[in-house]
Amino acid sequence: MRFLGNSEAKTDTKGRVFLPAIFRKQLQAAGEECLIMRKDTYQDCLVLYPESVWNEQMNELRNRTNRWNPKHQMIFRQFVSDVEIITLDSNGRFLISKRYLKLAGIEQEVRFIGLGDTIEIWSKGVADKPFMDPEEFEKELSEIMGTPATKIEACQ
Repeated sequence: MRFLGNSEAKTDTKGRVFLPAIFRKQLQAAGEECLIMRKDTYQDCLVLYPESVWNEQMNELRNRTNRWNPKHQMIFRQFVSDVEIITLDSNGRFLISKRYLKLAGIEQEVRFIGLGDTIEIWSKGVADKPFMDPEEFEKELSEIMGTPATKIEACQ
């Protein structure tokens, strides 16, 4: 599963929103029936994990923590307990609870962003702005990926 791109939507008065069709099709093709939603650890957005991806994340965290270490156990507990299990209704909608809407600063308009194996839900007003300054993005990406000049020089 590779969720890519972004799509805008609106929540209704109850907090229900349609999962974009492109993402629904990918979930169906992969045989995923439910999603796990949690507030992102670092940003004011929500993250939807297909159940299989969530289970992998939970297993990885469990493997990196010691259940006999009280701090590790609190981290694991916080990560896995503050989630909601999401099932889509027959129309492809799901409910975002008022608590989660508030945590992510979502009023009505949202932007779904495919992030590989997860889908983020952002307040449209926040997601309409660049996440990073373009020059900073270019610099950081070059550091991560290596500069094109370095790669070209290596081939000559």
